[in-house]
Amino acid sequence: MPCKLMKLAFAATFLAFGTPVAAQTAGPRALAQEVMNVVLVHGAFADGSGWRDVHDELNRRGYRVTIVQNPLTSLADDVAATRRVLDRQNGPTILVGHSWGGTVITEAGVHPNVIGLVYVSALSPDARETTAQQYAGFTTPPEFVIRALPDGFGIVAPENFESGFAADASDGDVAFMRDSQVPINMAAFETRLQHAAWRSRPSWAVIATEDRAFDQAMLRSMALRIGAETVDVRASHAVFMTQPLAVADVIHQAAQNAPRRRRQQVSRP
Repeated sequence: MPCKLMKLAFAATFLAFGTPVAAQTAGPRALAQEVMNVVLVHGAFADGSGWRDVHDELNRRGYRVTIVQNPLTSLADDVAATRRVLDRQNGPTILVGHSWGGTVITEAGVHPNVIGLVYVSALSPDARETTAQQYAGFTTPPEFVIRALPDGFGIVAPENFESGFAADASDGDVAFMRDSQVPINMAAFETRLQHAAWRSRPSWAVIATEDRAFDQAMLRSMALRIGAETVDVRASHAVFMTQPLAVADVIHQAAQNAPRRRRQQVSRP
């Protein structure tokens, strides 16, 4: 009987105090929750299939990976596509963007499921800035040439695709990526962002040291401004495709450390 009374007393105490305590600590506990969701966002002139090897590697490590298919018709459309994927995540998520995808994750990354950002040779404008403004003061390497189409969309000039986009890819991969390009609405580069998720989420940046789509100084300047932890990878602009293990390593690092860094940001006055 005494034992039974003790159990009843314990149960009553739990019911009386357990729920309020859990509610009071829900915020910090949510931030500390293990991060097992990753969302990958491709850039201009490509589609989500380029993430295949990163996807497979992260799956092997136990992550739940989802790939966004951007329509590349406008910033708003790409952000909407990304938010639809983020809505389906079951907890804290690392949001990853390559190239133009960096602009997309900067806008979409304020979604409540996002706990950290990974920029893979990617753009990272601030709120009220445009993507085009990020190029001011820097010189794009001559290998990277965008050809404007009559309808206002643009592609990488086919004759420059290998040297400007994927110099370290195999001949077969270069040919496939070149011939399956997804044109982007050039007006998207002039659209001002409303949000800058890197101001409230910890960030990591993969710098492809052989990137010929961006000035190296531009990549490093952007990473410095957003306070990203930077990892150099010897690769072309197609680093997401040619160095999938290195990119997966950075995403894993972000997943392991984002809760701690996010707590630090949240606790700042």
